[in-house]
Amino acid sequence: MEDLFLLAGLLLILTSFLSLYRAIHGPGIFNRIIAVNVIGTKTILLLVLIGFIYGRPHFLDIALVYALLNFIMTIAATKY
Repeated sequence: MEDLFLLAGLLLILTSFLSLYRAIHGPGIFNRIIAVNVIGTKTILLLVLIGFIYGRPHFLDIALVYALLNFIMTIAATKY
């Protein structure tokens, strides 16, 4: 079962690199902002997976705080 979670984590990291490519070479500023938001969301999922694999519930709290910061920064970036 742990191998399945590790595979999911590796797939999230791979797709984060694809989103990073979109953030660097995006056609417009809004596409770049959304790509950075997607990277933040995948980071949150990775934190939750790490917390579940190692049995550390504190990672869920960190993921929630990071989700809040990710949301606020996305709203701030789209406003300006």
